[in-house]
Amino acid sequence: MKRLAILGSTGSIGVHTLDVVRQFPDRFKIIGLTAGHNIKLLQHQIQEFRPKVVSVVNKELSEVIQKELLPASVEILDGVEGLIKVASHPEVDQVISAIVGAVGLIPTLSAIKAGKAIALANKESLVMAGKIMMEEARKNHAQILPVDSEHSAIFQALLGHQKEDVHRLILTASGGPFLTLPMAKLQEVTVKDALNHPCWEMGKKITIDSASLMNKGLEVIEAHWLFNIPVEKIIVQIHPQSVVHSMVEYIDGSIVAQMGIADMRIPISYALSYPQRLHLKLPHLDLCQKGALTFSPPDPERFPCLKLAYQSIEIGGTMPAILNAANELAVNAFLEGILKFTEVPSLIQRVMTGYEVKSAHTIEDILRADQWAREKFKTILERGKFC
Repeated sequence: MKRLAILGSTGSIGVHTLDVVRQFPDRFKIIGLTAGHNIKLLQHQIQEFRPKVVSVVNKELSEVIQKELLPASVEILDGVEGLIKVASHPEVDQVISAIVGAVGLIPTLSAIKAGKAIALANKESLVMAGKIMMEEARKNHAQILPVDSEHSAIFQALLGHQKEDVHRLILTASGGPFLTLPMAKLQEVTVKDALNHPCWEMGKKITIDSASLMNKGLEVIEAHWLFNIPVEKIIVQIHPQSVVHSMVEYIDGSIVAQMGIADMRIPISYALSYPQRLHLKLPHLDLCQKGALTFSPPDPERFPCLKLAYQSIEIGGTMPAILNAANELAVNAFLEGILKFTEVPSLIQRVMTGYEVKSAHTIEDILRADQWAREKFKTILERGKFC
């Protein structure tokens, strides 16, 4: 039986992971859960899965849980230290890193240093500190298995092949809800419009990133570190049907693709059970019913965030951490109605332009860059002139 800790159990990936666990109680046991502010759902999860340790955002919420929670044997923690303790708990075999954003960096790194197997959904960890994370994984013999559907697809398409035979990686993108919207109308789109993803059911932040294609830019950076492939050999193609989850093209012209329905429980279950597969209770893909599959290059004018992501990793050093922090705040500002959708890439670019890139030798270097970007973003936003 594999013993699991889920960082971000009340988010989309966390909920889907627990659904997989629910289907296979003889294979998985929950040791730890962490959550943000969705205490009601967390309490239900605790009652059902009986973890040994739980962590929430702050002391106030931990006290709420302690007052209302049964069984009393559950250890309640909070803050960053709580995340670290859950991620590195001695009874945990595998950590599902599903926290959204930069906050997932430190606990994920702690799990790696503890030698845990990692099922990685928190792409921001590798975007911000990919070199450091992968070096620590090698040093501590910590296996990192991708949960993102795109990286899971590439991982599967690479199995049995030689790295030197890879010509390029092809990440597919649905194009989000605004793929065919006239460019002039992009300034008018609402939060509700942006959250209406045509294929996938995801959390708010990742859904907005999908609409801007920043999500794909972050995935390019993640793929670079996960698979040790040069960025210039990683491309993005728009594939609205979301059937082909990504591809690997080899030097002989062969292309190996991984296909399936758009359901995150498939890549999650593979990361949990690798090298085996689980018999999930999901509908199978019917290609005849699905019809034609199309592919096209992304429009750089429609999706400027993708170009910014490529620029950040090409510059290197701490610049990807700058990109990530600026994007997190810009997406949040859009969700709160402070920014227009088209102002998101403009503000990110302003933050990046004002930064003098530093070397990224330590986590402290990364965290300083992250903090600088957040302060710079707030300054630009307060001045109100960023287009």
